[in-house]
Amino acid sequence: MTWALELRETQRDSQIVGGPDAASILSERAAGLVAAGRRLFVITDRNVMGLWGSEVIGALGDLAGSSAVRVVPPGETSKSVATAEACWQWMASVGARRDGTVIALGGGVIGDLAGFVAATYLRGLELWQVPTTLLAQVDSSVGGKVGVNLPAGKNLVGAFYQADLVVIDPSFLSTLSERELANGLGEVVKYALLAEDDLLEVLESGTEAICGRSEEMLSSVVRRCVELKTEVVVADETEHGPRAVLNLGHTTAHALENALGYGEIGHGAAVGLGLLVALAVSERKCGAPQALRTRLARLMERLGLPSRLPLPATERLIEAARRDKKISSRGSGFVLLEDRGRPVFDIDVTPLEFAEALEVIRA
Repeated sequence: MTWALELRETQRDSQIVGGPDAASILSERAAGLVAAGRRLFVITDRNVMGLWGSEVIGALGDLAGSSAVRVVPPGETSKSVATAEACWQWMASVGARRDGTVIALGGGVIGDLAGFVAATYLRGLELWQVPTTLLAQVDSSVGGKVGVNLPAGKNLVGAFYQADLVVIDPSFLSTLSERELANGLGEVVKYALLAEDDLLEVLESGTEAICGRSEEMLSSVVRRCVELKTEVVVADETEHGPRAVLNLGHTTAHALENALGYGEIGHGAAVGLGLLVALAVSERKCGAPQALRTRLARLMERLGLPSRLPLPATERLIEAARRDKKISSRGSGFVLLEDRGRPVFDIDVTPLEFAEALEVIRA
């Protein structure tokens, strides 16, 4: 059964449609645009193009030929200023106008890249997000964060730009590798720690169905994560306050990705490890129960996520964390937990406290 959510209290309205067969809405919406003389510009990567390109692009109708599809190399290296510039140049060369629509077809990298292109080309075009990974469906396609990486750090250049339409269809998840499925589950586990309801118990009891890619189970879990995220985004769209809680685990995750090299560790796997580090700090600074970290590590292992990893030098991770975009004059910007469902944000964590907490994930 399909479901729908609306973001109406943000700078740009956003409609989110999800559930089995949600992708069928693309044909109807695209037909209306094409009939009005508007053009669609799909940005995707080579892997997704091979798996879903014919089906999705066929559903969109007349795209004025192959010039309306831009295929970039897969992987985190495409989330760069150079690739964004290539997309801008492409859109200029094919005559994109301000009434055009950019469609991000792919995972988080494509969503962030294409979203940034849509936000900046001609000062803003309509944007549709069609996420094809679990990570993108539960997190990056919703909420309006778009951008690219710099060598100095992840997501250092970007904007807040809500998608006009987000289409979340669980059928896309059927082609995910085990690694990519687990990556998405890293963000799902984050939401389970932030939620006050029984999402953590649902994950624990439904592990077999989740790993078996039950569309019913995945659609239910994705919807709950999206509901949680939209609640937070409506309260604080541009992350000047409570939206910061969505960064739980991300200071460590971004440091790991930077220090290990982008693409060497999946974002969701890095987030999972970051959650364990955040809980270790939370035990010391906020009184969080150690049993919660033990419980989380057990769940992560059942979901195919690592709970330990050979780490780079601690100083290298500390330096990478210092460059994180959440750093401000108020402190290091850590998100911690007093307990499940009770996050606190903008917490200053010293380099020594961070170093000691890293030992809980060191293999």
